[in-house]
Amino acid sequence: MFIATLLADPKAANLEAVTVTSLRNAWGGGEVRWLAPGIAAEFPMDRMPENRWQVWEDLQKLGFDLVVQGAEGRKKKMLLADMDSTMIQQECIDELADVAGVGAQVSAITARAMNGELDFEGALTERLGLLTGLPESVIARVISERITFMPGGHDLLRTMKANGAYCALVSGGFTAFTGYVSETLGFDENRANVLGIKDGKLTGVPVWPILGREAKVQAFLEISERLKLAHSEVMAVGDGANDLGMLQLAGAGVALHAKPSVAAQCEIRINHGDLSALLYIQGYAVGDFA
Repeated sequence: MFIATLLADPKAANLEAVTVTSLRNAWGGGEVRWLAPGIAAEFPMDRMPENRWQVWEDLQKLGFDLVVQGAEGRKKKMLLADMDSTMIQQECIDELADVAGVGAQVSAITARAMNGELDFEGALTERLGLLTGLPESVIARVISERITFMPGGHDLLRTMKANGAYCALVSGGFTAFTGYVSETLGFDENRANVLGIKDGKLTGVPVWPILGREAKVQAFLEISERLKLAHSEVMAVGDGANDLGMLQLAGAGVALHAKPSVAAQCEIRINHGDLSALLYIQGYAVGDFA
C-alpha cells in the first residue's frame, strides 16, 4: 500500500478538494483524508503510479508539493536535521561574512559548495579565511539580529518528541550557532564545526576535524546504532550537497527547498511547504501537533 500526500504552502493554504479528488480518481486511490484544511491531504493507493514524476512536475507549476511513499512505517523514530537553510532561514557563515564586509564573496562560495560544485572542506577553509580577525562578539550579534527559524520547526520538534522520537541537529556550520538553535527548538543533541577563536577574534583557520558530508553520514550511523534504530525508522532533512549521504540513508530523506542538483537525487522533495510538511508526510494531522 502507498500513500500520496499533497501539500500547499501554509501561507497560501490554497489546496482545494477538486485538485486532490481529481488526482485520487486518476490514480484509483482510496478515501481522501484532510490533514490540514487548504494545506495537506492524503489518500491511499494499491500501487506506485508510473506517471508519478510527471504529475509532480505539473503540481509544482501550480505551487503544490506531492510525496508518494510506502504506507508502512511512515511515522519515524528519529529526526536528523541540517541547520543552515533548513532549521533556520540563513547560512550562518554568510551572515558573519556580511557583517565583515565580504558577504558577496562568501555567499558565492557557499552557493557553489551547497550545489556540489566545490569540495566542502576546501570551500569552508576558503570562506573562513575571509573572516580572519572578525571580533568574536559578532556571533552574538548575528544570532540576535539575523537568525530566524524556518516556519514549522517548533511544531516538528515538539510533535515528534511528544511521540517518542529522538532529534539530532547535524550541521556543517558551527557549534556557536547549533547550540543556540538546538536549545531553542529542543534537539536532543547537536554536532557541528568549531569556530577557531583566539584573543577574542576569529582565527580564520578551520578547527579539525571538519564536519562535512561524511561526518553527517557517520553521525547518522552512530546515533541510529546507539538508539538501536533501523535506517528505515529515521527521517533526515537538508538542502545541500553535503546532506545527500544522510538523506539517501534515511527511510525518509527530505530535500527541503534544496538545490536542484540535490533535490533531483531525493525521493521526497518539499519546495513549497515548510517544516510542518515533514509531519504531514508522516500522517500527522494538524490536530495532532504538540
